[in-house]
Amino acid sequence: MDSRIPGFYKQDVDERRHSVAERANLAADAVAAIEGRGLDPVRADTISENVVGTLEYPLSIATNFRIDGEDRLIPMAVEETSVVAAASYGARMAREHGGFSTQVTGPHMIAQIQAVGVDDPFAAKQRVLDAEDRLVDLANEEDPVLVDHGGGCEAVQARVLDTDRGPMVVTHLVVNVQDAMGGNAVNSMAEALAPEIEALTGGTVQLRILSNLADRRIARARCTVPPEVLADDDWELDGTEVRDRIVDAGAFAGSDPYRAATHNKGIMNGIDAVTTATFNDWRAIEAGAHAYAALDGYAPLSTYEVNAEGDLSCSVELPIQIGTVGGATQLQPVAGAAMEILDVDSADEFAGVLAAVGLAQNLAGLRALVSEGIQHGHMSLHAKNIAIQAGAPSDLVDEVAERLVEEDAIREDRAAELVDELSE
Repeated sequence: MDSRIPGFYKQDVDERRHSVAERANLAADAVAAIEGRGLDPVRADTISENVVGTLEYPLSIATNFRIDGEDRLIPMAVEETSVVAAASYGARMAREHGGFSTQVTGPHMIAQIQAVGVDDPFAAKQRVLDAEDRLVDLANEEDPVLVDHGGGCEAVQARVLDTDRGPMVVTHLVVNVQDAMGGNAVNSMAEALAPEIEALTGGTVQLRILSNLADRRIARARCTVPPEVLADDDWELDGTEVRDRIVDAGAFAGSDPYRAATHNKGIMNGIDAVTTATFNDWRAIEAGAHAYAALDGYAPLSTYEVNAEGDLSCSVELPIQIGTVGGATQLQPVAGAAMEILDVDSADEFAGVLAAVGLAQNLAGLRALVSEGIQHGHMSLHAKNIAIQAGAPSDLVDEVAERLVEEDAIREDRAAELVDELSE
């Protein structure tokens, strides 16, 4: 499959759908799901509570991605056009030098069991650790299917926390969840072990639940971008200056949490859009990413440096808790089609793709920020929305949007005037 589709954004919706279906070799039911309404209210009522209807996002495709030597089309569900455009452009820049390479530590999740009212917390911690083998076996009795597939609880750890409510003994179960997100598996194990932990610690177990700080499930991506790729004929800056400004922007984020929060939001723009398109838990990934960024004082999740060859070296590292089996994806036909387009074979592979998407998004955003400013490209895309809101018919939307940008007057009142003028 070739993810480089020149002029893709110029095609109409039917043409784009055909291009994607052909390249991704989509099954007929996947194409049908994308064409029509994917989630009817009856099915929606089995997924959520107090359902009154459904809300649809645009399903878009980010192009140009080459990840670990393989071309991929990236499905994204997001309400902001600049997210998809930026991801595609970031991927195109990285593509010039081989694309993205990824590395994932493995699909391990942590369940926490909180014991309070422990008289001898440090001795209790040791008793828990001494019972590790038995606790692992008991935990694995809760999910024999996961164990049969090569997963299951692999280790037990214990910590003593000094809190405002006194000392607490917190037991961690480290669970290999294979290709699942893993929430149900680890929560069930934690619930099952609660009586054993009470017996070992002499305390009372209260919370038994997974941690979304999935620091045993780290995904990394990196790419290299030559300076000339960063340049633009319309800018006064050359590629080397753009490169250095990006490095400066990364240093800014590394020294200031106010900037780092927005820097990391740029990464998550891409990751969240893919997880939304595939009906995965973007909230869990958000929580884990920002907690990981805050481990040693809030910091950026990506870094930018100049390598020995003078190229921009880009990397990202964050926890990604994602699944390719279980969860709600199979309940949403469009999400199933998105997974078919994505064509990942494991949760680890999926996590690596998400890391690459986040890095592409961040790279493109920083390039815009340090040169023309983020509003130039963003408002150019936003102008189309303004034209539509002003009542422009489909055959005038592009022309009205172009005029709004030329006049630097991206306002609904001006758009309405242009619609009247051009309709005469």
